[in-house]
Amino acid sequence: MAHHHLKASPETVQWGLWDGTIPPALTVASGDTVTIDTLSGEPNDMPDAAAGFDILPEHTAVHAWCHRGPGPHLMTGPVFVQGAERGDVLEVRIKSIDFRQNWGWNIQLPLLGTLPEDFPEARRIHVPLDAARGVVRMPWGQELATSPFFGNFGVAPPPSWGRLSSKEPRAFGGNMDNKELLAGTTVYFPVFTEGALFSAGDGHALQGDGEVCLTAIETALTGTFELVVRKDMKLTLPRAESDTAWITMGFDEDLDDAVKHALRDMIKLIQEKTNLSAQDAYTLSSIAVDLRVTQTVDGNKGIHCVIDKSKLPTA
Repeated sequence: MAHHHLKASPETVQWGLWDGTIPPALTVASGDTVTIDTLSGEPNDMPDAAAGFDILPEHTAVHAWCHRGPGPHLMTGPVFVQGAERGDVLEVRIKSIDFRQNWGWNIQLPLLGTLPEDFPEARRIHVPLDAARGVVRMPWGQELATSPFFGNFGVAPPPSWGRLSSKEPRAFGGNMDNKELLAGTTVYFPVFTEGALFSAGDGHALQGDGEVCLTAIETALTGTFELVVRKDMKLTLPRAESDTAWITMGFDEDLDDAVKHALRDMIKLIQEKTNLSAQDAYTLSSIAVDLRVTQTVDGNKGIHCVIDKSKLPTA
């Protein structure tokens, strides 16, 4: 299959929005791989040039020329996948994730985050990122091992939904901020429009479940994805698979409802993979499924359920 490279530029980056009517920046066949360069950060998030950090030239160009939407994220795309139709599933195999710059950033903002009443002042920090050693250095001197992933990626929403902010995760993916979605993981997205229209951005160097203060260590990443159209699957929410586990996800303003969405899809997944009844799958979920808070800061809060494949009964 063919390999493509989609660079970040004012022509390929969408600033702060998801929209099913945006024309594709690239067209590929099912089974092709695409390397996508992404950016992270609005103008106020850029470090002082005197700090010695690398500023990507396309970052400056995007800030100067791209129309800003209602959200803060920069997504590169969309990629039209031939043969993808509404009701299909797009299988996204994350082949590799690499750093593009030597720094990351983290912010706290008034009225946002999980504890806005406790931390009313804005704060923005920039941290050195050593890609060769795989560490970031925090302002208090601590080094932490990196674990890069894309916080905001997925397929286009239905065109009838109009222009949406990049802030909220939804059924098409978007700002899921799920730290489990590392290189080597496969993510399955329900398709809502012809060609699927895949985009990616919002690179993270490191994040804890919850992302409680508002952001992770945000940074620019390059990802290589294998995109496969699946006619044999039907989904209503994104799912993910690693070598060892299955992951279902739920998004809602109410964390309890997000739990229900993710758990119902996990029960459905267990039934698909085994001969268990729904009630038996519910019992297994209580015994063998880990329910984790993905993030609590994106409007629609996130929950992901994880089951180790070894805990699924064999037929």
